[in-house]
Amino acid sequence: MNELIRRLLFLPPQASTFARGIDQLHFFVISVTMLSATVIAFVAVYFTWRYRAKRPAETEATRANPRTTRRFEAVLTAATLLLFLGLWVIGFRQYAAMTAPPDDALVVYVTGKQWMWKFAHEEGPSEVGVLTVPSHRPIKVVMTSRDVIHSFYVPAFRIKQDVIPGRYVTAWFEANAEGSFDIFCAEYCGTEHSTMLAKVNVLSPADYAAWLAGARRTEPLSLVEQGRTVAAKQQCLGCHTIDGKAHVGPTWRGLYGTDVKLADGRTVIADEGYLTRSMMLPNEDMVAGYATRMPSYFGRLDAGETAALVAFIRALAAPELTNAVDAPPVATGTLEERAP
Repeated sequence: MNELIRRLLFLPPQASTFARGIDQLHFFVISVTMLSATVIAFVAVYFTWRYRAKRPAETEATRANPRTTRRFEAVLTAATLLLFLGLWVIGFRQYAAMTAPPDDALVVYVTGKQWMWKFAHEEGPSEVGVLTVPSHRPIKVVMTSRDVIHSFYVPAFRIKQDVIPGRYVTAWFEANAEGSFDIFCAEYCGTEHSTMLAKVNVLSPADYAAWLAGARRTEPLSLVEQGRTVAAKQQCLGCHTIDGKAHVGPTWRGLYGTDVKLADGRTVIADEGYLTRSMMLPNEDMVAGYATRMPSYFGRLDAGETAALVAFIRALAAPELTNAVDAPPVATGTLEERAP
């Protein structure tokens, strides 16, 4: 049935756990719309014939005996309202599921730029134009743009998310089929917008483990290790500790994913978006109990360095930290060619 629906709507393969439910809702909405349009067309034709121009005597007789249809109209209005509310509930549940990645999802940092996609895995390897992931494993993509608004679109996975300069937005998917699937930019971003193409290569878990092992041999530094180096280079550790002790600024240990009380009374979650804003616009979300001393790093950190810092802070929230997190910083060159 799902394959029939896909072929009727000329849709790409259903290659993610979201695809089947989205296609079924899509098919139901289109079917109801077409059926309603057909019924309305026949009713319009019938009314045109039934209530065509008549002789004066027939017209007066019709006016003297009007038919009351309020009950029918009320039932029809209620049924239409319930139908739309039902569709809204189904769509909202799908949307909520697509915006809440599982806690065990693999994290990949994505950067869009005119006109390419760059990917950086927390485990270490970076890729340009190709995103390699395992099948049957949730993948969380943390995305930003270096220039203009882009849109990360994978038709086979039925996911599309706008990517905004200076901010991090997230999406996730779980591929249920192995193979190579297209990535497009679905937001016009310049003269070569149509060439902003990439691929998702979905491997079996065993093949992905082999690929990851080979990539680690060529790129020994993980994104977390790069973030440790950036933190030392930018002197972040002069104000923020990684051992949980209080200092000039909030400690980074255990920060990611927690509720943060701000000076203006608001409470926010320390996710990728908040961490990025706190680097670029530190005075907008000041943590309660701390003075306004942090400078803005807008223009001082490139997209790769920002992603590395976020990955480093995220790793500090893990129950068991890797040696790379607590180890002394490693001197390296620019991260631009390795990070997203």
